[in-house]
Amino acid sequence: MLQHEKMYVLAVDMGYGHQRAAYPFTPLAEGGVITINDYEGISPEEKKIWERIRREYEYVSFFKSLPLIGSTIFSVMDYFQKIDPFYPRRDLSRPTMQQKYFYKKIQAGLGKNLIEKLNQNPLPLLTTFFVAAYSAEYYNYKGEIYLVVCDADISRAWAPLEPETSRINYLVPNQRVKERLLLYGVKAEKIFATGFPLPKENIGTDDWEYLKADLKDRLEVLDPEGVYRKKYAKLIEAYLCPVKDINGAKRPLTLTFAVGGAGAQRDLGILLLQRLKNKIIENKIQLNLIAGSRKDVLDYFEKTLKENFLHNYKNVQIVYNADKMEFFRQFNEVLRTTDLLWTKPSELSFYSGLGLPIIMTEPIGSQEDYNRRWLLGIGAGVDSKNPNYADEWLFDFLNSGWLAEAAMRGYLNAPKMGTYNIENIVLRHEVNEIENVRLM
Repeated sequence: MLQHEKMYVLAVDMGYGHQRAAYPFTPLAEGGVITINDYEGISPEEKKIWERIRREYEYVSFFKSLPLIGSTIFSVMDYFQKIDPFYPRRDLSRPTMQQKYFYKKIQAGLGKNLIEKLNQNPLPLLTTFFVAAYSAEYYNYKGEIYLVVCDADISRAWAPLEPETSRINYLVPNQRVKERLLLYGVKAEKIFATGFPLPKENIGTDDWEYLKADLKDRLEVLDPEGVYRKKYAKLIEAYLCPVKDINGAKRPLTLTFAVGGAGAQRDLGILLLQRLKNKIIENKIQLNLIAGSRKDVLDYFEKTLKENFLHNYKNVQIVYNADKMEFFRQFNEVLRTTDLLWTKPSELSFYSGLGLPIIMTEPIGSQEDYNRRWLLGIGAGVDSKNPNYADEWLFDFLNSGWLAEAAMRGYLNAPKMGTYNIENIVLRHEVNEIENVRLM
Protein backbone atom coordinates (compact mmCIF):
# COMPACT_ATOMS: atom_id res chain seq x y z
CA MET A 1 0.00 0.00 0.00
CA LEU A 2 1.12 3.56 -0.70
CA GLN A 3 2.37 5.77 2.08
CA HIS A 4 0.91 9.26 2.35
CA GLU A 5 2.14 12.57 3.75
CA LYS A 6 -1.34 14.08 4.15
CA MET A 7 -4.84 12.96 5.01
CA TYR A 8 -8.30 14.47 5.14
CA VAL A 9 -9.39 15.19 8.71
CA LEU A 10 -13.12 15.59 9.29
CA ALA A 11 -14.82 16.71 12.52
CA VAL A 12 -18.18 18.14 13.51
CA ASP A 13 -18.83 21.41 15.32
CA MET A 14 -20.94 19.98 18.14
CA GLY A 15 -19.53 20.67 21.57
CA TYR A 16 -15.74 20.35 21.80
CA GLY A 17 -15.06 16.61 21.82
CA HIS A 18 -14.95 15.78 18.12
CA GLN A 19 -12.91 18.84 17.15
CA ARG A 20 -10.57 18.42 20.12
CA ALA A 21 -9.81 14.88 18.95
CA ALA A 22 -9.11 16.20 15.43
CA TYR A 23 -6.87 19.08 16.54
CA PRO A 24 -3.60 17.08 16.95
CA PHE A 25 -3.74 16.12 13.27
CA THR A 26 -3.97 19.70 11.98
CA PRO A 27 -0.39 19.76 10.57
CA LEU A 28 -1.18 16.67 8.46
CA ALA A 29 -4.70 17.70 7.43
CA GLU A 30 -5.04 18.46 3.72
CA GLY A 31 -6.86 21.78 3.56
CA GLY A 32 -7.01 21.98 7.36
CA VAL A 33 -9.56 20.26 9.59
CA ILE A 34 -12.85 20.09 7.66
CA THR A 35 -15.97 20.81 9.69
CA ILE A 36 -18.65 18.64 8.11
CA ASN A 37 -21.54 20.80 9.30
CA ASP A 38 -19.97 24.10 8.20
CA TYR A 39 -17.53 23.55 5.33
CA GLU A 40 -17.03 25.75 2.28
CA GLY A 41 -19.66 24.87 -0.30
CA ILE A 42 -22.16 23.22 2.06
CA SER A 43 -25.71 23.62 0.79
CA PRO A 44 -28.25 25.64 2.83
CA GLU A 45 -30.44 22.54 3.10
CA GLU A 46 -27.65 20.38 4.51
CA LYS A 47 -26.54 23.11 6.92
CA LYS A 48 -30.10 23.39 8.20
CA ILE A 49 -30.16 19.65 8.95
CA TRP A 50 -26.87 19.87 10.82
CA GLU A 51 -28.04 22.91 12.78
CA ARG A 52 -31.07 20.98 13.96
CA ILE A 53 -28.84 18.07 15.05
CA ARG A 54 -26.48 20.46 16.88
CA ARG A 55 -29.35 22.12 18.76
CA GLU A 56 -30.63 18.73 19.86
CA TYR A 57 -27.13 17.87 21.11
CA GLU A 58 -26.88 21.06 23.17
CA TYR A 59 -30.42 20.64 24.54
CA VAL A 60 -29.23 17.49 26.32
CA SER A 61 -26.81 19.53 28.46
CA PHE A 62 -29.29 22.37 28.88
CA PHE A 63 -32.15 20.23 30.16
CA LYS A 64 -29.86 18.40 32.59
CA SER A 65 -29.26 21.71 34.41
CA LEU A 66 -32.94 22.57 34.87
CA PRO A 67 -34.37 21.94 38.33
CA LEU A 68 -37.15 19.37 38.87
CA ILE A 69 -38.46 18.69 35.35
CA GLY A 70 -34.99 18.93 33.77
CA SER A 71 -33.81 15.51 34.92
CA THR A 72 -36.95 13.84 33.59
CA ILE A 73 -36.64 15.44 30.15
CA PHE A 74 -32.93 14.66 30.07
CA SER A 75 -33.54 11.00 30.91
CA VAL A 76 -35.94 10.64 27.99
CA MET A 77 -33.48 12.27 25.57
CA ASP A 78 -30.52 10.28 26.89
CA TYR A 79 -32.42 7.00 26.47
CA PHE A 80 -31.91 7.14 22.71
CA GLN A 81 -28.12 7.27 23.04
CA LYS A 82 -27.71 4.96 26.01
CA ILE A 83 -24.96 2.37 26.26
CA ASP A 84 -26.22 -1.09 27.21
CA PRO A 85 -24.49 -3.00 30.03
CA PHE A 86 -21.45 -4.89 28.73
CA TYR A 87 -22.17 -8.11 30.65
CA PRO A 88 -23.32 -10.68 29.87
CA ARG A 89 -21.51 -10.70 26.52
CA ARG A 90 -24.11 -11.06 23.79
CA ASP A 91 -24.96 -10.03 20.25
CA LEU A 92 -25.65 -6.26 20.29
CA SER A 93 -25.62 -5.73 16.53
CA ARG A 94 -29.29 -4.82 16.22
CA PRO A 95 -29.55 -1.21 14.91
CA THR A 96 -30.95 1.51 17.16
CA MET A 97 -33.38 4.36 16.51
CA GLN A 98 -30.58 6.93 16.72
CA GLN A 99 -28.58 5.05 14.13
CA LYS A 100 -31.51 4.66 11.76
CA TYR A 101 -32.19 8.38 12.09
CA PHE A 102 -28.70 9.31 10.91
CA TYR A 103 -28.73 6.81 8.06
CA LYS A 104 -32.04 8.19 6.87
CA LYS A 105 -30.44 11.64 6.69
CA ILE A 106 -27.43 10.23 4.82
CA GLN A 107 -29.65 8.47 2.32
CA ALA A 108 -31.38 11.82 1.77
CA GLY A 109 -28.02 13.37 0.82
CA LEU A 110 -26.28 14.31 4.09
CA GLY A 111 -22.55 14.44 3.34
CA LYS A 112 -22.85 13.54 -0.34
CA ASN A 113 -21.43 16.78 -1.76
CA LEU A 114 -18.42 16.71 0.55
CA ILE A 115 -17.53 13.09 -0.24
CA GLU A 116 -17.84 13.71 -3.97
CA LYS A 117 -15.48 16.67 -3.60
CA LEU A 118 -12.90 14.66 -1.61
CA ASN A 119 -13.13 11.79 -4.10
CA GLN A 120 -11.42 14.00 -6.67
CA ASN A 121 -8.19 13.35 -4.74
CA PRO A 122 -8.86 10.38 -2.44
CA LEU A 123 -6.35 10.59 0.40
CA PRO A 124 -6.84 8.58 3.61
CA LEU A 125 -9.89 10.00 5.41
CA LEU A 126 -9.78 10.36 9.19
CA THR A 127 -12.88 11.47 11.05
CA THR A 128 -13.81 11.85 14.71
CA PHE A 129 -17.58 11.60 14.12
CA PHE A 130 -19.32 8.41 13.05
CA VAL A 131 -21.84 10.13 10.74
CA ALA A 132 -18.99 11.37 8.54
CA ALA A 133 -17.60 7.82 8.31
CA TYR A 134 -21.02 6.47 7.37
CA SER A 135 -21.46 9.13 4.69
CA ALA A 136 -18.04 8.31 3.25
CA GLU A 137 -18.86 4.63 3.07
CA TYR A 138 -22.38 5.13 1.74
CA TYR A 139 -21.19 7.43 -1.06
CA ASN A 140 -18.30 5.14 -2.02
CA TYR A 141 -15.29 7.14 -0.90
CA LYS A 142 -12.32 5.79 -2.86
CA GLY A 143 -9.73 6.03 -0.06
CA GLU A 144 -9.41 4.31 3.28
CA ILE A 145 -11.83 5.45 6.00
CA TYR A 146 -10.73 5.76 9.63
CA LEU A 147 -12.94 6.63 12.59
CA VAL A 148 -11.47 7.91 15.89
CA VAL A 149 -13.59 7.03 18.95
CA CYS A 150 -13.77 9.80 21.57
CA ASP A 151 -15.13 8.03 24.68
CA ALA A 152 -14.19 5.15 26.98
CA ASP A 153 -17.31 3.22 25.91
CA ILE A 154 -19.76 3.76 23.06
CA SER A 155 -23.35 3.19 22.03
CA ARG A 156 -24.50 1.10 19.07
CA ALA A 157 -24.70 4.29 16.97
CA TRP A 158 -20.90 4.17 16.51
CA ALA A 159 -21.09 0.97 14.45
CA PRO A 160 -22.61 0.92 10.94
CA LEU A 161 -25.93 -0.68 10.03
CA GLU A 162 -24.15 -3.65 8.44
CA PRO A 163 -20.99 -3.92 10.55
CA GLU A 164 -19.79 -7.27 9.21
CA THR A 165 -19.36 -5.93 5.68
CA SER A 166 -18.29 -2.38 6.54
CA ARG A 167 -14.85 -1.17 5.44
CA ILE A 168 -14.57 1.51 8.16
CA ASN A 169 -11.42 1.19 10.29
CA TYR A 170 -11.83 2.00 14.00
CA LEU A 171 -9.14 3.73 16.08
CA VAL A 172 -10.19 3.24 19.68
CA PRO A 173 -8.94 4.65 23.01
CA ASN A 174 -8.99 1.45 25.05
CA GLN A 175 -9.60 -2.28 25.04
CA ARG A 176 -13.17 -1.96 26.29
CA VAL A 177 -14.24 -0.04 23.17
CA LYS A 178 -12.60 -2.68 21.01
CA GLU A 179 -14.55 -5.43 22.71
CA ARG A 180 -17.74 -3.36 22.57
CA LEU A 181 -17.39 -2.99 18.79
CA LEU A 182 -16.97 -6.75 18.49
CA LEU A 183 -20.34 -7.17 20.24
CA TYR A 184 -21.79 -4.71 17.73
CA GLY A 185 -20.59 -6.96 14.90
CA VAL A 186 -17.50 -5.09 13.67
CA LYS A 187 -14.72 -7.38 12.41
CA ALA A 188 -11.67 -7.64 14.67
CA GLU A 189 -9.27 -6.76 11.84
CA LYS A 190 -11.03 -3.40 11.48
CA ILE A 191 -10.39 -2.33 15.10
CA PHE A 192 -7.09 -0.86 16.33
CA ALA A 193 -6.46 0.05 19.97
CA THR A 194 -4.43 3.24 19.65
CA GLY A 195 -5.28 5.45 22.62
CA PHE A 196 -6.97 8.84 22.45
CA PRO A 197 -5.12 11.48 20.36
CA LEU A 198 -3.47 13.76 22.90
CA PRO A 199 -1.71 16.97 21.79
CA LYS A 200 1.95 16.52 20.87
CA GLU A 201 2.86 19.85 22.43
CA ASN A 202 1.93 18.37 25.83
CA ILE A 203 3.74 15.06 25.30
CA GLY A 204 6.91 15.63 23.35
CA THR A 205 8.45 12.84 21.30
CA ASP A 206 8.74 9.14 22.13
CA ASP A 207 10.62 10.06 25.33
CA TRP A 208 7.66 12.17 26.57
CA GLU A 209 10.03 14.97 27.54
CA TYR A 210 7.37 17.68 27.92
CA LEU A 211 5.00 15.40 29.79
CA LYS A 212 7.65 14.23 32.26
CA ALA A 213 8.98 17.73 32.93
CA ASP A 214 5.45 19.05 33.53
CA LEU A 215 4.55 16.15 35.80
CA LYS A 216 7.67 16.66 37.91
CA ASP A 217 6.74 20.32 38.42
CA ARG A 218 3.16 19.29 39.14
CA LEU A 219 4.15 16.81 41.84
CA GLU A 220 6.05 19.58 43.62
CA VAL A 221 2.73 21.41 43.96
CA LEU A 222 0.44 18.44 44.54
CA ASP A 223 2.52 16.88 47.32
CA PRO A 224 3.38 19.84 49.59
CA GLU A 225 3.82 17.65 52.68
CA GLY A 226 5.84 14.98 50.86
CA VAL A 227 3.29 12.29 51.83
CA TYR A 228 3.11 10.69 48.40
CA ARG A 229 6.84 10.95 47.69
CA LYS A 230 7.72 9.24 50.95
CA LYS A 231 5.33 6.35 50.36
CA TYR A 232 6.00 5.82 46.65
CA ALA A 233 9.59 6.96 46.18
CA LYS A 234 10.62 3.79 44.35
CA LEU A 235 7.69 4.06 41.94
CA ILE A 236 8.51 7.70 41.13
CA GLU A 237 12.17 6.90 40.55
CA ALA A 238 11.35 3.87 38.36
CA TYR A 239 8.97 5.72 36.06
CA LEU A 240 9.65 9.48 36.30
CA CYS A 241 12.71 10.96 37.99
CA PRO A 242 14.84 10.87 41.15
CA VAL A 243 12.73 11.93 44.12
CA LYS A 244 15.36 14.45 45.14
CA ASP A 245 14.60 16.39 41.94
CA ILE A 246 11.08 17.09 43.26
CA ASN A 247 12.13 19.75 45.72
CA GLY A 248 9.70 22.60 46.15
CA ALA A 249 6.74 24.23 44.41
CA LYS A 250 7.49 27.07 42.00
CA ARG A 251 3.86 28.23 41.79
CA PRO A 252 0.63 28.14 43.81
CA LEU A 253 -1.81 25.32 43.24
CA THR A 254 -3.13 25.92 39.72
CA LEU A 255 -6.71 24.82 39.11
CA THR A 256 -8.22 24.84 35.63
CA PHE A 257 -12.00 24.72 35.42
CA ALA A 258 -13.37 23.77 31.98
CA VAL A 259 -17.02 24.10 30.98
CA GLY A 260 -18.44 21.94 28.18
CA GLY A 261 -19.29 23.09 24.68
CA ALA A 262 -22.87 23.95 25.63
CA GLY A 263 -21.65 26.21 28.46
CA ALA A 264 -24.10 24.65 30.89
CA GLN A 265 -21.68 24.54 33.84
CA ARG A 266 -20.64 28.17 33.88
CA ASP A 267 -22.39 28.75 37.23
CA LEU A 268 -20.17 26.14 38.87
CA GLY A 269 -17.11 28.05 37.69
CA ILE A 270 -18.45 31.19 39.34
CA LEU A 271 -19.22 29.31 42.56
CA LEU A 272 -15.62 28.07 42.66
CA LEU A 273 -14.37 31.60 42.07
CA GLN A 274 -16.40 32.89 45.01
CA ARG A 275 -15.48 30.05 47.38
CA LEU A 276 -11.78 30.28 46.51
CA LYS A 277 -11.63 34.08 46.51
CA ASN A 278 -9.64 34.35 49.73
CA LYS A 279 -7.18 31.68 48.58
CA ILE A 280 -6.72 33.60 45.33
CA ILE A 281 -6.04 36.85 47.16
CA GLU A 282 -3.59 35.04 49.49
CA ASN A 283 -1.73 33.66 46.44
CA LYS A 284 -2.51 30.09 47.49
CA ILE A 285 -4.28 29.23 44.27
CA GLN A 286 -4.28 30.19 40.60
CA LEU A 287 -7.66 29.75 38.90
CA ASN A 288 -8.02 29.33 35.13
CA LEU A 289 -11.61 29.68 33.92
CA ILE A 290 -12.05 28.07 30.50
CA ALA A 291 -14.69 29.91 28.50
CA GLY A 292 -13.77 28.05 25.32
CA SER A 293 -15.15 29.58 22.15
CA ARG A 294 -18.35 30.89 23.72
CA LYS A 295 -18.55 34.68 23.95
CA ASP A 296 -21.52 34.47 26.33
CA VAL A 297 -19.46 32.44 28.81
CA LEU A 298 -16.56 34.88 28.47
CA ASP A 299 -18.87 37.84 29.20
CA TYR A 300 -20.39 36.02 32.16
CA PHE A 301 -16.99 35.25 33.68
CA GLU A 302 -15.67 38.78 33.12
CA LYS A 303 -18.78 40.32 34.69
CA THR A 304 -18.46 38.16 37.79
CA LEU A 305 -14.75 38.90 38.16
CA LYS A 306 -15.54 42.60 38.29
CA GLU A 307 -18.36 42.05 40.75
CA ASN A 308 -15.94 40.22 43.04
CA PHE A 309 -13.14 42.77 42.53
CA LEU A 310 -10.87 40.09 41.07
CA HIS A 311 -10.57 41.39 37.50
CA ASN A 312 -7.08 42.81 38.10
CA TYR A 313 -5.67 39.80 39.95
CA LYS A 314 -2.97 37.88 38.08
CA ASN A 315 -4.09 34.69 39.85
CA VAL A 316 -7.29 34.53 37.79
CA GLN A 317 -7.20 33.93 34.05
CA ILE A 318 -9.99 33.44 31.51
CA VAL A 319 -9.13 31.36 28.43
CA TYR A 320 -11.22 32.21 25.38
CA ASN A 321 -10.89 32.25 21.60
CA ALA A 322 -13.67 32.38 19.04
CA ASP A 323 -11.63 30.09 16.77
CA LYS A 324 -11.87 26.60 18.25
CA MET A 325 -8.57 25.33 16.88
CA GLU A 326 -6.77 28.34 18.33
CA PHE A 327 -8.65 27.83 21.58
CA PHE A 328 -7.40 24.24 21.76
CA ARG A 329 -3.83 25.49 21.28
CA GLN A 330 -4.23 28.01 24.10
CA PHE A 331 -5.92 25.44 26.33
CA ASN A 332 -3.10 22.93 25.80
CA GLU A 333 -0.56 25.61 26.70
CA VAL A 334 -2.43 26.37 29.93
CA LEU A 335 -2.47 22.66 30.80
CA ARG A 336 1.32 22.57 30.93
CA THR A 337 1.23 24.64 34.13
CA THR A 338 -2.05 23.21 35.42
CA ASP A 339 -1.98 21.05 38.54
CA LEU A 340 -5.61 20.04 38.69
CA LEU A 341 -8.30 19.85 35.99
CA TRP A 342 -11.92 20.27 37.13
CA THR A 343 -14.40 19.23 34.42
CA LYS A 344 -17.14 16.83 33.49
CA PRO A 345 -15.94 13.37 32.41
CA SER A 346 -15.95 14.14 28.69
CA GLU A 347 -13.17 13.40 26.19
CA LEU A 348 -10.94 15.36 28.59
CA SER A 349 -10.93 12.23 30.74
CA PHE A 350 -8.16 10.93 28.49
CA TYR A 351 -6.01 13.97 29.33
CA SER A 352 -5.33 12.19 32.61
CA GLY A 353 -2.63 10.45 30.57
CA LEU A 354 -0.70 13.73 30.76
CA GLY A 355 -0.40 13.24 34.51
CA LEU A 356 -3.33 15.54 35.22
CA PRO A 357 -5.58 14.58 38.15
CA ILE A 358 -9.22 15.23 37.30
CA ILE A 359 -12.00 16.35 39.62
CA MET A 360 -15.21 15.21 37.99
CA THR A 361 -18.50 17.08 37.97
CA GLU A 362 -21.73 15.16 37.44
CA PRO A 363 -21.70 13.22 34.14
CA ILE A 364 -23.99 14.42 31.35
CA GLY A 365 -25.18 11.47 29.30
CA SER A 366 -24.53 7.75 29.17
CA GLN A 367 -21.08 8.03 27.57
CA GLU A 368 -19.86 10.32 30.36
CA ASP A 369 -21.05 7.82 32.96
CA TYR A 370 -18.70 5.31 31.37
CA ASN A 371 -15.88 7.84 31.11
CA ARG A 372 -16.26 8.45 34.83
CA ARG A 373 -16.07 4.71 35.55
CA TRP A 374 -12.93 4.48 33.46
CA LEU A 375 -11.28 7.38 35.30
CA LEU A 376 -12.13 5.89 38.68
CA GLY A 377 -10.92 2.51 37.48
CA ILE A 378 -7.45 3.75 36.56
CA GLY A 379 -7.31 5.92 39.68
CA ALA A 380 -6.82 9.24 37.86
CA GLY A 381 -10.12 10.92 38.73
CA VAL A 382 -12.05 11.79 41.87
CA ASP A 383 -15.66 12.85 42.22
CA SER A 384 -16.25 16.43 43.25
CA LYS A 385 -17.36 17.01 46.81
CA ASN A 386 -19.80 19.81 47.62
CA PRO A 387 -18.36 22.82 45.72
CA ASN A 388 -19.70 25.16 48.42
CA TYR A 389 -16.85 23.91 50.62
CA ALA A 390 -14.18 23.58 47.94
CA ASP A 391 -11.88 25.90 49.89
CA GLU A 392 -11.77 23.23 52.62
CA TRP A 393 -11.82 19.77 51.05
CA LEU A 394 -9.66 20.71 48.06
CA PHE A 395 -6.74 21.55 50.33
CA ASP A 396 -7.36 18.49 52.50
CA PHE A 397 -6.99 16.39 49.33
CA LEU A 398 -3.83 18.31 48.50
CA ASN A 399 -2.13 17.86 51.86
CA SER A 400 -2.99 14.15 52.00
CA GLY A 401 -1.12 13.42 48.76
CA TRP A 402 -4.25 12.02 47.09
CA LEU A 403 -4.06 14.42 44.16
CA ALA A 404 -0.39 13.60 43.60
CA GLU A 405 -1.33 9.91 43.55
CA ALA A 406 -4.11 10.56 41.00
CA ALA A 407 -1.63 12.44 38.81
CA MET A 408 0.82 9.52 38.81
CA ARG A 409 -1.89 6.94 38.24
CA GLY A 410 -3.12 8.77 35.16
CA TYR A 411 0.45 9.01 33.91
CA LEU A 412 1.05 5.29 34.48
CA ASN A 413 -2.31 3.82 33.47
CA ALA A 414 -3.80 5.99 30.71
CA PRO A 415 -2.50 5.73 27.11
CA LYS A 416 -0.44 8.66 25.88
CA MET A 417 0.74 7.90 22.35
CA GLY A 418 -2.62 7.89 20.55
CA THR A 419 -1.71 10.66 18.10
CA TYR A 420 1.52 8.95 17.04
CA ASN A 421 -0.15 5.52 16.82
CA ILE A 422 -2.97 6.87 14.67
CA GLU A 423 -0.59 8.68 12.32
CA ASN A 424 1.40 5.47 11.85
CA ILE A 425 -1.69 3.46 10.99
CA VAL A 426 -3.37 6.02 8.71
CA LEU A 427 -0.32 7.28 6.81
CA ARG A 428 2.18 4.42 7.04
CA HIS A 429 0.02 1.35 7.76
CA GLU A 430 2.11 0.43 10.78
CA VAL A 431 -0.01 -1.42 13.32
CA ASN A 432 1.45 -1.10 16.82
CA GLU A 433 -1.38 -1.37 19.31
CA ILE A 434 -0.95 0.18 22.74
CA GLU A 435 -0.06 -2.01 25.67
CA ASN A 436 -1.57 -2.15 29.14
CA VAL A 437 -4.77 -0.27 28.26
CA ARG A 438 -7.05 -0.88 31.21
CA LEU A 439 -10.08 -3.11 30.59
CA MET A 440 -12.74 -0.83 32.10
